[in-house]
Amino acid sequence: MTLPLAFALAALLQTPPVQIPQGAALTEAVSAADAAFFELFFEGCDPANLATMVTDDFEFFDDRGGRVATDGAGFVAQYATRCEARRAPGGWRTRRELVRETVGIYPINNYGAVETGEHLFYESHADGPEALAGRARFSQMWKLEDGRWKLARVFSYDHGPAAE
Repeated sequence: MTLPLAFALAALLQTPPVQIPQGAALTEAVSAADAAFFELFFEGCDPANLATMVTDDFEFFDDRGGRVATDGAGFVAQYATRCEARRAPGGWRTRRELVRETVGIYPINNYGAVETGEHLFYESHADGPEALAGRARFSQMWKLEDGRWKLARVFSYDHGPAAE
């Protein structure tokens, strides 16, 4: 095969570039994906829907548990088990609240965006009152895939107590 033909074939086999929104459009899109993901993750129980929100090669890293998810399917399976336990009458429930003024969203050319910030976690047991349980920092890699924002990597760290 000649060199020009090899370059032409390589160009045909490459995936087309992903057009990443900029500025306010990027912030709005990633913020909406973040809100939908975390509402479903902590307050819903729909594994099939969660599977559409993460990449196949999804990874989750946590300062307390290490590398706690190594692929999308495994993460969704863990979620399914936890959300069924949460539905039980005596189950623990958690809610995540984003600290908006700490959030930064930055484009990653031809892929997606990085989102950084802090969040607070609230817990309740059974039907008991909700109480502030802690806070943490996060960095998340979002991938724009077929027009949908999907979570690809999560780094959750600096967990600790929080005061209202």
